[in-house]
Formats: sequence, structure tokens, C-alpha cells
Amino acid sequence: MIDIDLLEYIESYLTPSRRVKFEKVLSQRTKHFAVAIEDVYQLHNTSAVIRSCDVFGVQEVNIIEEINTKRIDREIAMGAQKWVDINRYNTVKDCIKDLKQQGYQIVATTPHTNDCELHDFDVTQKSCFFFGRETEGLSDTVLNEADCFLKIPMVGFTESLNISVSAAIILQHVTTKLKHTNINWQLREQELLEKRLDWCKKTIKSYQKIVDRYYQDK
Repeated sequence: MIDIDLLEYIESYLTPSRRVKFEKVLSQRTKHFAVAIEDVYQLHNTSAVIRSCDVFGVQEVNIIEEINTKRIDREIAMGAQKWVDINRYNTVKDCIKDLKQQGYQIVATTPHTNDCELHDFDVTQKSCFFFGRETEGLSDTVLNEADCFLKIPMVGFTESLNISVSAAIILQHVTTKLKHTNINWQLREQELLEKRLDWCKKTIKSYQKIVDRYYQDK
């Protein structure tokens, strides 16, 4: 459990504008949707997807590194990796197992015989959107385990979009549509407190000294 008195003490070291910003951003955060990135080779694509998750309020990003293991490109992510929760997996099976235990349906973002077009997608379902490798796409494991197949309607000669572009289009659409429903999509109270504390840790350079001072003064 979060010590609320400690949290408020730490937050007193933030500027008023930073505190307002945290509150505003957290009010728009959701775990109703999540994203999974499977063995993406180009580093900038993973970083760009993380950035889109932050922009559209998706709190959880799952990175599967079964084949390709690389660090996140901090410059391209523009600091977004600080604000979203990044979960790393060595195998796609472990990732899918965890997500299903959390109640997520697995959504493969790829054209399929039984696919669903983006505008018809049911946003009331708790969902994790899987994005695959640049050339090969999603693995057979994801395709076999998927509960739903989602595609972006395209009317030109080009048959596919860059992974980061696809993620941005899908997340913008589903999060906007989600906010027009009556379902409880925002973070729970405990999750909000945890994120406030986490973001303070990542923002305040003298964080540990402030914590120590708090306990010394008690």
C-alpha cells in the first residue's frame, strides 16, 4: 500500500505546474487497452510505438524479445518510456499467458479471413493489440492464440503500413471511441497512487534524500 502522507510530502517538491500535469495525464490513462510488440527489428519502430502509447494514454506496453533483443531508443521515444509501464518477455507464449490471466483478449493486427475492420471493433472488450515484425508480421503463435483479427481499411495500391503508423492509427481510434462509452476505463485508485509515486521517482533527482528526510522528521 502507498503511504499517502509520504506521497503528498514528496509531491510538495514538484512545481505546481508539474503536479497539475501529472493529474491531468493520469486522468486519461487506461489499462483497458494494452499493446504488445513482437520481435520488431528496427529499433525506431519500437520506440515510436511506445511514444504513441504515451500520447494516447495506453499505460502498458509489452515487448517480446524472443529473436531480437535491443535497448529502447531513448531519443526517438522522446522520454515516453518513463511514463508508460514496459513489460519485457523472452517468449511470446509467456506474454500471451500473462495477458490472458489479466483478462485481455488477444488482438492480432493483421488481415485475416475472419478479420474485423477498425471502425467495427468492439472497444468495450479489454484488449491487447499485437504488432509484429516489419517483414514477417506476427508469428504463428500469436495468430493461433488470437481472439480477434483487426485490420485498418486501405483503399490505395499500398497493402500495408509501417508498424508505428499502424499502432498510432489504431490507438487513436480505439481510445477516442472508448471515452464515449459508459465503461470504467480509467486507472483504479491504487494504480493512480502507484503511478504518482513512480513518476515522482523518475522526476525528482533528490528523491531518496527527500524520502529519508521524511522518515527522519516523523
